[in-house]
Amino acid sequence: MKKKFNLTDLDCANCAAKMEEAINRIDGVKAATVSFIQQRLTIEAEDERFDEIMDQVVKVCKKVEPDCEIVLK
Repeated sequence: MKKKFNLTDLDCANCAAKMEEAINRIDGVKAATVSFIQQRLTIEAEDERFDEIMDQVVKVCKKVEPDCEIVLK
């Protein structure tokens, strides 16, 4: 499954790169990109574990950029 999510309060390109690297290391993630310019996360991950993977993504992102929110709609 591939989905796109908007990000809010992502303050620097370096943090976006760190988030992208950390997300790509999560088991079950096939590909992920974090765009600082677009304030967007694009992620492709296993369908059957997608919600579980997204919970881990949120935790990883909070560690890198505590103010950043992933709009999970």
